[in-house]
Amino acid sequence: MKATRLAIPDVILLEPHIITDDRGHFFESFNQRTFTALTGLTAAFVQDNHSLSRKGVLRGMHYQVAPHEQDKLVRVVRGSIFDVALDIRKTSPTCGHWVGEVLDAVSHKQMFVPRGFAHGFLSLQDETEVLYKTTRFYEPLAERTLRWDDSVGIRWPTMDAIHLSEKDRAGHALIEVGP
Repeated sequence: MKATRLAIPDVILLEPHIITDDRGHFFESFNQRTFTALTGLTAAFVQDNHSLSRKGVLRGMHYQVAPHEQDKLVRVVRGSIFDVALDIRKTSPTCGHWVGEVLDAVSHKQMFVPRGFAHGFLSLQDETEVLYKTTRFYEPLAERTLRWDDSVGIRWPTMDAIHLSEKDRAGHALIEVGP
């Protein structure tokens, strides 16, 4: 596995070593020892989430407030997404900055999104399935949503139409809630 720190160094792109032969392929999608050795982190994941989205569905930008903040490890098992992490840590020099990566079922890359970040993704294909691990359980009362089209300037890939849930449509601007 290879780990690459992105423009915001706390967000890490993980690329597995894929073994391919005439039968197909094999790779470890997660190994705690390897993850810790490559990142220096000892994230203890407690919940796995799985979503299915059609092309143009945007899920996010979501986060949970203290003491329920979550680290996330995001991967795609079918289709592709544009995955975004937005730094909302008040004391961070990158507060209000974002990074985005295409994750897909071909490369099997994963993105580690640390606590203190809002997270969201845009499905780039129909029938896209996303799996992500979290280090804290989902707590509905601690969940917050930021507007996907906030003034922070996230450059989402162009789509004919963006499909949002009511919750995501009602998200707040970062400036309204403060980082």
